[in-house]
Amino acid sequence: MPDAVGRSFPKDENCIFCKIVAGTIPCFKLYEDDQVLCFLDVFPIVAGHTLIIPKSHYSNIMETPPEVLAAINLRVPKLVAAAVKGVSAVACHVLTNSGREAGQSVDHLHYHILPRFEGDGYKLNWNPSKLDPTLAARLQLSIGQTLTHDR
Repeated sequence: MPDAVGRSFPKDENCIFCKIVAGTIPCFKLYEDDQVLCFLDVFPIVAGHTLIIPKSHYSNIMETPPEVLAAINLRVPKLVAAAVKGVSAVACHVLTNSGREAGQSVDHLHYHILPRFEGDGYKLNWNPSKLDPTLAARLQLSIGQTLTHDR
């Protein structure tokens, strides 16, 4: 599927989001341009739950080229502000799940905008604990080596 300047986007014929991009499955579209589509989630967690997807098919954030992530992130402030203001929310979450273990249910990169309201009933389980210095040193070495190796 070519964009406005004739570039072809990777797609997956079995992907529900690729079918939405192609127009074979309808959506409640909020925004669209040559690279990004934003629409209401049909299984919302809260009122105004919105999805932002690249028109190109990449399974998750780790497989998406930097230029595609940049295109999405250039649009995020405007789309988040509209979703929050549009439902008169006071706050929001902007998140992406990468992999089944992280809760990803559609294997096409997508960002969730979750407008938040006092008493909306949604609970994000966040149970922090103190970082052990020994573990921190091991992680610093392991992650640091990975970053150095992948340059």
